[in-house]
Amino acid sequence: LMHTDSSLWILARRAAGAFWFTAIVLAATTEAPAAQVAVIAHLNAPADTLSSARLLDFYTGDVQTWNGNMAVVLFDLKPRTEVKKAFYHFLGKSPSRMKSVWMKRLLAGEGEPPQALGSNREMLEKVAATPGAIGFAHRDSVHGAVKVLAIIPIPPR
Repeated sequence: LMHTDSSLWILARRAAGAFWFTAIVLAATTEAPAAQVAVIAHLNAPADTLSSARLLDFYTGDVQTWNGNMAVVLFDLKPRTEVKKAFYHFLGKSPSRMKSVWMKRLLAGEGEPPQALGSNREMLEKVAATPGAIGFAHRDSVHGAVKVLAIIPIPPR
């Protein structure tokens, strides 16, 4: 009987050890979800998704209306953040390159650059309140008052 009790005890210790080993390995190898940027629009925007090419058309001013009838109103972020960097990377342009595109259009009388906002919160408020608006914000801050048209991963540093 003594032999059986000690065998059970050994099996229990091995099982506990295997459990903790597995838990530690999983904790060490499970990555946190990657941060993301949400391309957002006013709820009345006549689109449910946007490709990077179509978004670039809007942000360069080459296309200024949704389906030819509703004006597109663009918003940008002032601060140089990972969100802004990931958004412009998705467009295939740097923020400085886009600034030169907007300045050229402004000088040619072909439109204004997007209004630059100071925070994710301000971006969400403006897009939610402006028919036809498009902007971008950190995915974690997005709520139901705006429509999400695309999700962009923020590359790890």
